[in-house]
Amino acid sequence: MERGYDIKQILDFLNPSELNYQEWIYVGMALKEDGYDVSVWDSWSRSDSRYHSGECQRKWAGFHGNGYPVTAGTIVQMAKDRGWKPEIQGYELDWNDDIFIEKDDKVVVDKTWIENVEVQQPKAWNPASQLIKYLETLFESSENVGYVTQSWKNEDGKFLPSKGNTDRTAGQLIEQLSKCNDDIGSVLGDYNTEAGAWIRFNPIDGKGVKNENVTEFRYALVESDELEIEKQNAIIRELELPVACLVHSGGKSIHAIIKVDASDYNEYRKRVDYLYAVCQKNGFKVDTQNKNPSRLSRMPGIIRNGNKQFLIDTNIGKQSWNEWYEWIESVNDDLPEPESLESVWEDLPELAPCLIDEVLRKGHKMLIAGPSKAGKSFLLIELCCAIAEGRQWLDWQCEQGKVLYVNLELDRASCLHRFKDVYQALGWNAEHLNNIDIWNLRGKSVPMDKLAPKLIRRAAKKDYVAVIIDPIYKVITGDENSADQMSAFCNQFDKICTELGTSVIYCHHHSKGSQGGKRSMDRASGSGVFARDPDALLDLIELELTDAVKKQEVNKAICRACTMYLDSHFAWQEDVSQDDMLSSRAMQEYCKEKLTRRQYAELQVIIEKEIKLAEGKTAWRIEGTLREFQKFEPKNTWFDYPVHRADTVGILKDVQPDEEKPAWKRAMESRKSKNTKAEERKKSVEMAVAACGIEGDITLQALAEYMGTSEKTARRRVNEHGGYQILGSKVTERTGTKTEK
Repeated sequence: MERGYDIKQILDFLNPSELNYQEWIYVGMALKEDGYDVSVWDSWSRSDSRYHSGECQRKWAGFHGNGYPVTAGTIVQMAKDRGWKPEIQGYELDWNDDIFIEKDDKVVVDKTWIENVEVQQPKAWNPASQLIKYLETLFESSENVGYVTQSWKNEDGKFLPSKGNTDRTAGQLIEQLSKCNDDIGSVLGDYNTEAGAWIRFNPIDGKGVKNENVTEFRYALVESDELEIEKQNAIIRELELPVACLVHSGGKSIHAIIKVDASDYNEYRKRVDYLYAVCQKNGFKVDTQNKNPSRLSRMPGIIRNGNKQFLIDTNIGKQSWNEWYEWIESVNDDLPEPESLESVWEDLPELAPCLIDEVLRKGHKMLIAGPSKAGKSFLLIELCCAIAEGRQWLDWQCEQGKVLYVNLELDRASCLHRFKDVYQALGWNAEHLNNIDIWNLRGKSVPMDKLAPKLIRRAAKKDYVAVIIDPIYKVITGDENSADQMSAFCNQFDKICTELGTSVIYCHHHSKGSQGGKRSMDRASGSGVFARDPDALLDLIELELTDAVKKQEVNKAICRACTMYLDSHFAWQEDVSQDDMLSSRAMQEYCKEKLTRRQYAELQVIIEKEIKLAEGKTAWRIEGTLREFQKFEPKNTWFDYPVHRADTVGILKDVQPDEEKPAWKRAMESRKSKNTKAEERKKSVEMAVAACGIEGDITLQALAEYMGTSEKTARRRVNEHGGYQILGSKVTERTGTKTEK
C-alpha cells in the first residue's frame, strides 16, 4: 500500500480489550472507510472477552459514512498513542537523491553515548526493611495492598502468580513486618524461592484484583527484558523518570514504579501511553503487557532462584509527573539563538516575493475556509491553473510556477476531468500543463505527520512554488477542537514550507450553524489555531440573493442567449439600441419578429437552459485576514459552476450574507409576489408554444403535456397570457400565424 504498511498489521498491535466501546466502533468505521471487509474487524475483536458473535456484522451495516468520516488514520493514531512505530521501508537510492532524516521529538537519550550504570546490591540483607520502605513510599497506611506469594508453573516451565491476598492495609503489614525478625514468610505466607513473590503497586479496595478494584491510579510499571540491567538503569536515570521505587526483579530486568498521579482510569491510560512512547523513542523497549493499573510487580526483600529482589533506589528523577512532562516537552530545543536587531539593521534580508499579489508570499501558508457547496475544491483548482499559466485568480495576479495538487477526496477520473472543465470554463488555452502535478491519494489514509515526509521526499527535486492540499480533514488526527493537537498538526505545514521552500495552501470547512454574524477568522471549524496559524486566510460566506438580483441575472442570461444566437445567424446590431440589448423583453420581441418560427423555437430551448444556469448560480463574499499585507476590501464573486467569477458590475455589493432569521421571516421573503408569478406563467406559455410549434400545429393537449399540467390549466394560462387564442383544440397567435422567412 502507498502508506507503506497494512492497517491489519497495526491492528495486531492494538488489543481490543484495552479499548473502550467508542474506540472499538471507530476501528470498525475506519476499516469500512478504508475498504476492508467486516471479517477483519470481527476476527480482531474475537480476542476481547466482551465479544458477541454477529455484533460486528450488525454494527457494520449501520456505518453509512458522512462528510467527515473516521479514516484509517484514526487507527494509526490509536496505535501511535500506545507506542507503535512503523517500520522504515527501504528503497534503492539514486546518486542524485536527497537524504532526509526526520528528527523525532521527545528524544533525550543519545543511545550512541549512553554509559551503563551499575546496580549495587545492598551490603546488608534486611528483607523486612526492604519491603517496609517500599510500602511506606507507595501507600498510605489505610490503603489495602495486593500481594502474591503462591505461584504455579505452566507448560513452559515458567512460574506464574496466583490471585494472592488483598485483605490487609499497608499500615497493618508494616506493623507486622517490623516485628517479624526478617521472616517475611511469617507475615505474608511462605513463597517458593525459585519463583519469588509479587506485589501490586497501586492501592486496591480489598474486593478483587482487577482494574476496577484500583482505588488510586497513582503509579505505572516500566519494565524491559530486552536490555541489560546496567543499560536499563542508565536510561531510566537519563530520562529523569519520576520514579517512586526502583526494584531489581531478581532476574534480567528492573521494575521502575513511575509516578503518573492520574485522576481516573482514562487519564491513567493516556499518561501510560505517553510514558511508554517516550521510553520507546529513547531506546528503552518497554514490555507493553504491564500497562494495567492492577498489574503485579516484583516484591523487594525476596529471594528468587538464588537472586535477590531488592530496592535499588526510591524517589529519583523528577519529583512529579507534571514536572517530568513539562521537561520532556521542552527538552528538544532546536530553536535559533536570539539576534541583535542592530547587527542586521543596515542589511535586512529580502522579503520573499509574492506568489499571489498582495495576498501570499512564496514559502508562506494560506487557508481557504468555507461551507459546503461553496466550490472550495474548484477554487483551488482554479488557483492551480492560474499559477501554472501565470494568470489572474479572482483578480489577483499569480506568479507562474510549478504546483502540486494533493487530491485527498476525489477519485482520479473526477479530479482530472475537473481540471479540464475549469480550463474550458475559464476560456484559457492549456499552454503550461507541465506546471501542474496531481497526487491522487483518495483511499490512502495517511495522517499528516506521516504524509509530510513522504510529500517532501517526492517533491524535493520538483521546485514547486505551491503545494495545495484538498481537503485537510482527510489527514487530521486527534481532536480538531484541541489547540495543542491542532498546533502540532499545523506544524507539519511549516515543515513542508521550510524543507521545500514552497507555499502550502489548504482548505477547511466551516463550523455548523449560521456564519453571517461571525468574524471571518472565527468561522473555520475546530480550534482557533486553524485561523491564526496561516499567513493568509480567505473565507467564503454565501450571500442571500434578493428577488431583484435574481431577476437581473435571469435578464442577463436571456439577453446573452439572444445575442449569441443572433450573432451566429446574421448581422443585427444596428437594428437594436444599446438599451434594448440589455432588456430581455426587448430582445425576445426582436427575435420573435426577426427569426423564423423554427429558429425562435430553437432559441427558446437555449434560453430555458440559460435561465436554469442563471438560477443555479450562487453568490459568495470573500474576506481576508492577512499577516503580510494590508486587509483588502471583501471580494464578491459568483460561483458559476464550475468556476468562480468576480462581480465586475457591483451588483452584489449591497447584498448581505445569510444570517439566522425566524422561520416566518424566511417564509415571507421566499414568497413570490403576484406579478412575479404571473410573469413566470406567461413565459412558460411562450416557451411551450415555441417548442410545440416546431412540429407544426399547436394543440392544447401538446401544450398541456409540455407544461406538465392538465388541459384545463393550460387553457386558463393561454387565456391569461392574452397573446394567443384557442380555436377548437388548436392554439394560435391572436395576430395571425407567422410565415416562414
